[in-house]
Amino acid sequence: MLNNRCVAHRGFSGAAPENTLAAMRLAMKIKEVDWIEIDVQLSSDGVPVVIHDFTLGRTAGGSGIVRDHTLAELKKMDAGRWKSRWYAGERIPTLGELLDEVRGRLKVNIELKAKADSYTGLAAAVLKEVALRKMEQDVILTSFIREALLEVRALAPGVRRGLIIDHRPPDLEQRLQECGCTLLSIAHGKVDAAFVRSIIERGIDVMVWTVDHIRRMRELGSMHPDLMICTNRPDRWLLALKLPEIRERALWRRWMPF
Repeated sequence: MLNNRCVAHRGFSGAAPENTLAAMRLAMKIKEVDWIEIDVQLSSDGVPVVIHDFTLGRTAGGSGIVRDHTLAELKKMDAGRWKSRWYAGERIPTLGELLDEVRGRLKVNIELKAKADSYTGLAAAVLKEVALRKMEQDVILTSFIREALLEVRALAPGVRRGLIIDHRPPDLEQRLQECGCTLLSIAHGKVDAAFVRSIIERGIDVMVWTVDHIRRMRELGSMHPDLMICTNRPDRWLLALKLPEIRERALWRRWMPF
């Protein structure tokens, strides 16, 4: 049986528009889910907003890049219609709005959508919103970018940090130590049981992304009970959590297509 914790990727993004309050509210309906993962960037006037892409076309129906628009301009965009007409009018939330929504209910993995040569001040702006709500123990700030993590470490050494990677670099241990990371966020296809065990035994949490198939969730869960599973479909994770153990793989294939 799967016992691993679930992280709802951009909220319940398999059903609701990603990184919106609607997706967070839907994730919260599954009481067993206690983590979400979100993406944060800065508007041109310095407000942290919750959106993944650097450009606005895919999820907001706008044009250009996020950092060239004020918060007022971003708030006029429709962040829900692309997913379904039922979500038409859903807005890009600020980080503050999202934290207010989930405070006391969910812990938040905040990915700093930074580039090495841009978004100076993103970490400081995010940490300000977290501190205003006294949520330092309820968040972890993550990034692919070393500089962003070092900025977090310098500004708020008590706030947890996590390194995101999509491969297994030879200097992984050095990267984790340099940034003081207590979480490794890694593409699920890049792990095996020995690797996961070796990282967790060093006192570092491991989260794999993004896993939407029940069979794969169970395969990953068998590697280590403390491995965190990030998914667009927390409903499928819940199903995997509650299903009795089935050892015959062929039987899975006959009745479980995902």
